[in-house]
Amino acid sequence: MRNWPLTGLRVTTPRLELRMPSLDDLDRLADRAAEGVHDPDVMPFIVPWSEAEPQERVLRTVQYHFTQWGTWTPEEWVCAFAVIFEGEVVGTQAIAATEFAVIREVTSGSWLGRRFHGRGIGTEMRTAVLHLAFEGLGARYAASAAFADNHASVAVSRKLGYRDDGIQFHSRRGEPVTTLRLRLAREDWVARPGFEIHGLEPCLPLFGATPTPAPPDR
Repeated sequence: MRNWPLTGLRVTTPRLELRMPSLDDLDRLADRAAEGVHDPDVMPFIVPWSEAEPQERVLRTVQYHFTQWGTWTPEEWVCAFAVIFEGEVVGTQAIAATEFAVIREVTSGSWLGRRFHGRGIGTEMRTAVLHLAFEGLGARYAASAAFADNHASVAVSRKLGYRDDGIQFHSRRGEPVTTLRLRLAREDWVARPGFEIHGLEPCLPLFGATPTPAPPDR
């Protein structure tokens, strides 16, 4: 779409494609939400949207993406991708920022259909948006947070080089729970082979970003 260049933005990895979801992608993403995204005995999200009935999860999933598109500004944005694995929409991976042009920091969030857990997809899709943030947008930092007992999310962060950045507390199901804050600095980021960004340049003004200077001739 010429007047909304984000529709052409993609990040590809050795196994995945991350793209701004089409309406068909949203249908399939909503199906994953209805199927379930985690064990019902645990709650990994600060906003417990996944506890709703399947049909309500479908509606919330679609509305979330419509809301992010409709409220996007260069000063505040959430870039929520559909994640494609072996031709199937398996989950969503987002990065977000406020005043990115000044602060140069992104945060991330994601969920993955439960039946796709345990295949390393979560790590690969987080790596993809970090590649976009650091290599494409010129971010200085990437921040993340997870409940202390969300071992899978914390393990992904540590594997990718995040460092501890303090704690805070939230209410979960009526009980206090510790949240770990983690931070990855640009100098600690290690680019991985096989990760590529497509269609970014026309999107840069929407992110509050500028083109990365070309390396000097040798």
